[in-house]
Parts: sequence; structure tokens; C-alpha cells
Amino acid sequence: MPDKSKLPLVVILGPTAVGKTEIAIQLAERMEGEIVSADSRLFYRGMDIGTAKPTPAQRQRVPHHLIDVAEPDQTWNLAIFQQQARQAIKSIHSRQRLPFLVGGTGQYIHAIIEAWEVPPAKPNHDMRQALERWAAIITPAGLHRRLAILDSEAAARINPRNMRRTVRALEVILSTGQRFSVQRQRLPNPYHAITLGLMRPRPELYARIDERIQTMLDSSLVEEVRALLERGYSPDLPTLSAIGYHEMISYLQGRTTLEEAIAQIKRRTRLFVRRQANWFKLHDPNIHWFDVTAGVVDEMESVIRAWMD
Repeated sequence: MPDKSKLPLVVILGPTAVGKTEIAIQLAERMEGEIVSADSRLFYRGMDIGTAKPTPAQRQRVPHHLIDVAEPDQTWNLAIFQQQARQAIKSIHSRQRLPFLVGGTGQYIHAIIEAWEVPPAKPNHDMRQALERWAAIITPAGLHRRLAILDSEAAARINPRNMRRTVRALEVILSTGQRFSVQRQRLPNPYHAITLGLMRPRPELYARIDERIQTMLDSSLVEEVRALLERGYSPDLPTLSAIGYHEMISYLQGRTTLEEAIAQIKRRTRLFVRRQANWFKLHDPNIHWFDVTAGVVDEMESVIRAWMD
């Protein structure tokens, strides 16, 4: 039962390709809701096919927020997302409608529902490049050990193989003088949230991923990436390192064949699904898990309505 002193928030999460988009839309249609995207890939205009962005028809069925809100060279960070998501949720409540926070970016979802205090550090590209050059000399593992000296808590939460997060943590520390782990400190939480997770058997999920990748290719993913490059966006942009875009750039630049690029997209997507599982654990008592089968929308609606009564 919701804490009536706090604002209700429905969270729908799960791995990529599990079916979050359509299920969330159906629930929002039934419950006078609006959707706030918590998928970091959907912020950017012109990156539609490779991100499996909700179609214009889907977005007409239910209002969506935080989609197509930035250009590919305007990198959004966690602090910006958190600020904008809170504003969107507040706006939805002001219309007496129910907000649905939907996505697969675990860090972004947890930042909202756990009310993290996120350091508002602006990207420091020069420092980032210097840290990346340093990592090339001392290895990513060596860079991670340096992070552990400065912020052991942050280092314990970051996989030593994840150089991007290691670099970002050091960038924040060196830019602000604050430990990166302060983002895990919590502010008073204005929301009472119910969190619903979607799952499928892993073989079924992988088959859906393969089908989605083929659909992207049939829908002109190569042409979408080529158009971004022709508009002058650098292939080295962080946004264009996203799964699908990085591989298609390699193909367009002649560094791989199309078949090699497709195989790499599939491999990276499977690895991404495994990383998502680290954020969305099946034994988490705060997540109500649902198998995606016939009738799942009815089941989820019943749980939400019972929670709201």
C-alpha cells in the first residue's frame, strides 16, 4: 500500500528485448499514465533504429518523456537525467496522471527510486582522454587500482574490466574533489515506488535479440549510421560507441565486414544483458518479477491497482 505522503511511481524494468516498451504502453493506456524513459540510448535524436526507440505510433498512444531530448554530441550524464526525470515525474503528477519509469539502464533507475545524491560534474573531455591514455599504459586493471586508492567504495562497485565507468569515476573525483561514491548517498525520497520486472528464459531472450538485430538491419540501420556521420558527428563520440552504432561505423570505415559487425553486435548485446542482471537481480525483494506470457499485462495491472488501494 502506498505511503500517501509520497507520490506514487510505477517502475518497469528488465533486460533489453524483453518487451518492456509495449507492455508499459498497454499499462499506461489502462491506468491514465505517462512514460518516463530510463533508457540512456533513447535521449538522442537521429538514433532511432539502432536503439529500438518507440515508434511514432507507439508514442502517440501514450505520452513519453526523455526521448529525443538531445543531439548525439550533447552527452547526457546521470545528474542531468536525474534532474530531468524528476521534473517529468512532477509534471505528470500535476496532471493527476500516473508516472511509469521504464527502461533497462539500471544505474539511472536506481538513481531515481533510491534518491541518489549525484555529483553534478560536467564532462571533462581533456581529463577523460588523459585517463584513457594512462589506462593504455598501466592497463584498465591498473587504473582501477588507482581508483581504489582514492575511493575504495566506488572501486568495489565497478567491474575492473569496465574502463568507461572507472574513467568516469576518476574524472568526477579529480574534477570535483569529491569521492565518486557520494552519488550512492541518498536524499529524502519523494516517491513511493512499486517496481515490476519482466523476464524471459535466456534462450528465448537471445532469440528475440537476434530477431531485433535483423529487424534493425532490414530497417536501414546502416543508412541511419551513415547519415549521422554525414551530418558531421564524430565517430569517436561516446554516444556513437553504443551497441550497433560502433559496429556499423567499423563496417562503413572498412575495418570489418558486415557479417563480422553483426556478430559483434550480437556478442555485445548478450554481454549487456548479463550486466543488466547485476542491476536487476531475481532475488531482489523489492522487485515483483513477471514472466512475459499471455496475460502478463492483466497480472501486472492487478498488482499495481492492489498496491494503489
